[in-house]
Order: sequence, then structure tokens, then C-alpha cells
Amino acid sequence: MQFYDTRQQPGLRKKLGRWFRTPFSTYLLFILIMLFKLVVFHYSLNVVNIDMNPVDYIVTIGSLLLVSFWTLWLPRKGTIASLAALNLLVTGIIYADLVFYRYFEDFITVPILMQAGQVGSLGDSIRSLIHIQDLWFFLDWIVVIPWSVSLLIRSRRSKHSGIGTSMYSAQTQHKKPFKKRLAIGLFALVMGSLLTFLPIKWQSKTWAIGLFDGNWWNLSLYNVTGLIGFHGYDTYRYAKDHFGIRPSFPQSEIDQVQAWFDDKRKERIALDKDDTFGRFKDINVIIVQVEALMNFVIGKELNGQPITPNLNALMDKSMYFSNFYHQTALGRTSDADFVTQTSLLPLPAGSVFTRFPSHTYDSMPSILKKNGYAANVYHSYDSSFWNRQVVYTEMEYDRFYSKKDFEQDEKIGWSISDASFFRQSLDYMKETPQPFYSFLITLSSHHPYSLPQEYRELDAGAFSGNIFGDYLQSVHYADKALGQMMDQLKAQGLWDNSILVIYGDHDNSITDRAFYEQFYGRPLSDLDMEQIMHQVPMLIHLPDDGLAGTYEEPAGMMHTAPTLYHLLGISTEPYDLMGSSLTSKKNRLVPLRSGAFSDDQVFFIPSETGSFESGACYSLKDRQPTDTLACAAGHEKSRQMLNISDQVVTYDLLAAFRESALQDSQE
Repeated sequence: MQFYDTRQQPGLRKKLGRWFRTPFSTYLLFILIMLFKLVVFHYSLNVVNIDMNPVDYIVTIGSLLLVSFWTLWLPRKGTIASLAALNLLVTGIIYADLVFYRYFEDFITVPILMQAGQVGSLGDSIRSLIHIQDLWFFLDWIVVIPWSVSLLIRSRRSKHSGIGTSMYSAQTQHKKPFKKRLAIGLFALVMGSLLTFLPIKWQSKTWAIGLFDGNWWNLSLYNVTGLIGFHGYDTYRYAKDHFGIRPSFPQSEIDQVQAWFDDKRKERIALDKDDTFGRFKDINVIIVQVEALMNFVIGKELNGQPITPNLNALMDKSMYFSNFYHQTALGRTSDADFVTQTSLLPLPAGSVFTRFPSHTYDSMPSILKKNGYAANVYHSYDSSFWNRQVVYTEMEYDRFYSKKDFEQDEKIGWSISDASFFRQSLDYMKETPQPFYSFLITLSSHHPYSLPQEYRELDAGAFSGNIFGDYLQSVHYADKALGQMMDQLKAQGLWDNSILVIYGDHDNSITDRAFYEQFYGRPLSDLDMEQIMHQVPMLIHLPDDGLAGTYEEPAGMMHTAPTLYHLLGISTEPYDLMGSSLTSKKNRLVPLRSGAFSDDQVFFIPSETGSFESGACYSLKDRQPTDTLACAAGHEKSRQMLNISDQVVTYDLLAAFRESALQDSQE
């Protein structure tokens, strides 16, 4: 029987201890810890049908090598300090993305960082998105930070203990480690490049063909590049757009875009011949954009109590569009504003309001002002939020009534209550010359739906105490405030001389299917959930309850402005708009920024990979999956519309159209 020689143990411990104090061991530990955090991040997203496979692990390891290889070129203390700092930085990015995803179902991009000044205003929402299990991301800091400090201190002591070393010996010892560090760092750089770019290139040439051309959905990019790779590509994309030499947009492509808008123009002009065109000429227009108001609550009861009794009553006397889709992206409320006012589509990353606020758009306030309207916008919040002050000036509003214009008398959440906001806004409207256009943006039903107890009048029952019940309470309150606003409109004599438009700006960011299945009392399909999360109510009340009824044809925010122009008798011939009037029963295709779309026959749900073939096509007749080819034509048209809108916004093509038309007229 052989026994282990314990006399060797102190020497072994010493060797292991010395190895664990080397820069290489510190580097290896960094890679393993960050890999663990990125895996935890991935599964915390709870994305269906996206599990990490061996290729994903390879790309993730490769990207970690790429962001950290340079630390191996530094002296021992520099490597340790840099890796500790990288740990803090990368962990911060990972966790910020996770919290952001829980609200937006997307990742932070450079354009979003340009709006970082708004984050302070999101305090309550952010706090509600932080979970106790998130501590996993930070537990290593308890060990890593003290350990790094300890290694730095020991390294400093070792340096001082070697003061007596000869100059020749010191120089020789310095050269050898530098060459070794250089070689190891270069090896990490090469390996990182191979492990990252080869798998990404292979995927983009096989099942993810065209992924980097369309960029329809950041999640599909992440599925190929991993989180670090996604941020690297996003940074490259932003730098290329804003700091590089942007290639001029070819005239041939400008002509193609112009031709597309000309075709849309002809379709709209053809509708001007029906008897609804100009039927409500020269009357006031009041639009209310309600925060997070979704369509699934309309007409529904909870424990025998109507959730939206005032909207239900208004629905019977209005044009109610039961399949109306919000078309927002990461710009959320600002996207709803932009799409509704300009009949264009949002950008795939960031908000048009912050990225291209001074480009040329055919906006509703500017067009209505050309037709004799006064135009004002009301929103009781900071005028700089979403860059509104700049944008509204460009849109030619006469005045922006922001937080400073409202008495802060009754606070709920972000600002004054909707009831106070409506009351004060209508008081301002009394002094506005008619006809006027008034655009009101509410706030009381904003995430995280923390409505004070004294305003909670809905019996939430089984949903009491959770965020879904809080949301229903907030919507019920918003509905009550809308009812009070309608009473005030009647008292001020504006009801019979105004078009009132009410719609929700975007979804509520509550994506847990279990809540909705409990609410409906039945299992829900993927189609059900997609429509629930993308449909918002749209009601247009006309004087004398004109054209009242339920309109089941698919519609979207981009159709709002053309519909109002049609009802007011304003020709859209001079303008470039993507939508058309909702008074027509003609089939419409409604593209969503995610790559999904709907018409009156099918609904297409894109795959996480972005591949059309991997998407799901549903027949709206029986609500069952059908052959993907049934969605092929609509998919191509949807992609074309998204691409054209991106080109118009990014390259300021409407300004180019105007310049070209001016040159033609001068010739």
C-alpha cells in the first residue's frame, strides 16, 4: 500500500498558489466567469426556441477573447487591474441589457445610449424590472475585487523585494516576459477572431442569409453574434452611419422610392372620389394618445365590472378599428407619435425623434396649418424628453404645452393625473382659435402601473397584487379620466364641432402568457399572443356619430393621418405618405418593425433567426398555421415598406424629392 508523501504537499500548494497568482490564471478565470454570466443572461431572457448550442458557446468565447486579449500585453499589475475593470464593465453591460430587455424586448443600442439622459426619469419602471435572482451577476465581485486588490498588493511587495537585482539581470528579465506577453496576446487575438468571425460568417451564409442586410430585429442578430458581438456590430453600424463617409444614395434608387410613393399617391387620390371625402371639412381635430392602452381590455369585464366603460360607450358611436396595430419599435411613445403624425415607419434602432429630428417629414401639424388650423401639442412632462422640444418645432406646432405649463396639483406616477392633465389642456383649448388641431399625450397608465390606492376602483380579483392587475387598474383609471374629458368637451361646446381620435401608443411590456390565459380563461396560441401584444384600440368619433361601426379590416398607425386628411377634405397629392384612408374597405397590409405583418388573409410571425422560411404563417380565417408560401408576397411587400421608410428617414429623401421637384419646375 502506497501513501501520499505529505512532505510534498507544501511544495504543491506553493506551486498552485503561485500559478493562481499569475496573469494567465487571472485571465482564464475572467473568461470563465464572463462566460457563465452570458449563459445566465441568455436563459434569463426566456426567449422561446433559442437555446445556446455549441456554435453559440464558441462565438461567445471568441468575443470574450476579442474584448480582453490586450490585457495580456500589460505587465502583471496592469493585467490584473484591467481584467477587474473589464469584469465590472462587461457585467454592467450584460445586466443593463437584461433589464432593458424585460421592458422593451430588445437590447440597448448606441442610439439608445444617445438618449441616456432620459434614464433618470424611468426610475420606478427600472426598479420594477430588477429581480432578486439577478444577484447571480454580481456574486463574483465579492471575491474578484478583494482578490485582485490582494494580488496587486502582493505584486507591489514582490517588486520592492527585488531592489537589489542587477541592472543587466532586470533588463534581461524584462525583455523575456514582454515577448512572452506579446505572443500570448497575439495568440488570444487570432483565436478570438477565428472563433467569432468564422461561425458568424458560416451562419450568415447558410440559415441566416441576409441577416446583416435587413436588420429587422435585434434579437435575430443576437442569435448569431451573441451579446458582445451584437454590441460590436451595433457600434460599427452606428459609426459607419454617423462618422464614416456615408455613400451617397444612388439617384436610380431615389427614383425607385419616389415611384413607390407616386403609386401610393394615386391610390389615395382615387379614394377622394367617395362621399366621405371632405364630409367634416374645417372642424377641430383632437387626438389623444393614451399610454400603454391595449385593445384586449376594450369591451371586457373583470368580476362583472367593465374595465373601460367610457371607451365601450364611445365605441358604439365611433369608427372602431378592432384590428388596429401599433407599429412602434424601440422609440415606443415617440415612435407612436412619429408614425401617427407622418405616416412613415419607425427605425429598427433608436428613435427618429433623437436620431434624425431635423429631417424633412410631411407631418400632420404642418399640413393642417397650411389649411388654416392652429396646431398645439400637450404633454405634462419635461419638454426635452424624447427630444420633443426640437421635434415639435420642426413639425411646426404653434405651441408645445409641457410640464412647466401645467399646475402640478394632482400627481400620479410620472406627472399630474390624466384627469388634471385633460382639464388643464381643455382650458387652454378654450382660448385657441378654431379650427384647431390638438394632440394630447397621457402618462398616468405608464409602466410600472403604480396607481395610488385611492384611485384603484377596479376589483382586480385574482390579479390583485401583481403587475397585470396593476395594469388593469391603471387602464380603468385612464378610462375614467377620458370619460371626464369627454364631458368637459361637451360642456365647452367642442364635442359637436370636433373629431376625437383615441388610440393606445404601444403594448404594456407584460409578456407573461399565463396572465393573458388566466384573463381569457383559455389557452392562447402564438397568433393570439402576437395580436394581443401588437393591437391597440383606435376610435374616431365624428360629429353626429358619423360613420359609426366596427371596422375589422387590418389597420395601423401609419393610416391615421391620411384618414383625417380624407375626412377633412385635404388633398394629399403634394405629400409623400405610406398609409391610406381607413374609410376604404380595401385590403391593407400592415408591416410591423419586428418583421411581422398582417393583411385580411394572413398573419406572419418572423422567426428569431430572421429567416422567412423559419417563420410561421397563420390563416386568419381559421387561425391555424398554413403554408409559409401564403405569406411570401406579403412578406416581401412588408420588407420593402420597412426598407423604403428607413431610406426616407436616414437619407432625408423627402427633402431630396422637394429639391428635385423644384429643379424640374425651374427648367
